[in-house]
Formats: sequence, C-alpha cells, structure tokens
Amino acid sequence: MAYTLFFLLSIVCIGSIIGMIATKNQVYNAYLLVLAFASMGGLFALLQAPFIAAVQIIIYAGAILVLFIFVIMMINLRQGLPPEKKKWTYYFSGGIAAVLAGELILSLKGTFSIEPSAPMENFGSPTRIGRLLFTEYLYPFEITSVLILAAIVGAIVLVKKREKK
Repeated sequence: MAYTLFFLLSIVCIGSIIGMIATKNQVYNAYLLVLAFASMGGLFALLQAPFIAAVQIIIYAGAILVLFIFVIMMINLRQGLPPEKKKWTYYFSGGIAAVLAGELILSLKGTFSIEPSAPMENFGSPTRIGRLLFTEYLYPFEITSVLILAAIVGAIVLVKKREKK
C-alpha cells in the first residue's frame, strides 16, 4: 500500500510540475504549485515525518499561495518579455534542464535500491528539527531570515513608490 501511495503521490507531484511548465496562465501555475506542495507533504508523511508534512502543506500550500496570488495580481502580466530576452531565457532554461537530466541519470546509475531503509530516530520531529536549526544550521537559518526580511522591506518600498505616482 505504501508503494502504491508513493508512486501515486510522485506522479501527481511530477504531473503538476510539468503542468506548471506547460501552461502560461500564472493563476493556474499557482494552483498547480499548491498541488505539487500538497503531494510533497504526502510524501513526507510517508517518510514518517508528520511535522514536516504538516508544515509543507500549511505553510507552502497555504501561505505561499496567497503571496503568489498577491504578486500575480500586482504585476502587469499582459506585457511579456521582449523577443531578445525570450531567446536568452530559452537557452538558459535548456542549460538548466540538461544539467538536471544529467544529475538524474547519474543518480540512477548509482546505488539505487527500492528497499526502504529505517528512518533515523526522531526523524522529522519538532524537537530534532529545532535542535538542528539552532545548533548545526544556525547561520543558514539566520541568513535566510535576513533575506526574507529584506524581501519584505523591498516589496513594501516598491508598493509605496507605486502609490506616490
């Protein structure tokens, strides 16, 4: 049953991401992103990490969607990119796709086993995550919080400039 659920959630996640790439409507992209986040939350639940699964669904699928919809509503989506910039983005996207495809091939050639391994003790528990965040990963955690704060301040400054005009 776990294998069936794993493959079902994986197919939903990959399908929604491919749908995000294929569609041009940004609102549909946001909804497909929520579907991808929710299926990833299900995958975390299969890994016996209920806290991470709940955070994945509540924070990413809930709060991040609201932010994305807010940003989509604030920017002018009808304008599009000029043709000279579109060509550059196609080459850049193709390069990233080639690197990711190479990484996927190399990972599949390595030690790939279908047998599930036993999770570590307290894997995904809030106590273990908190201990790791505030000991081993303190600096990346703090740098991320400063970057998020800078993004919020930048968004407020942009909105204030737009209101003055």
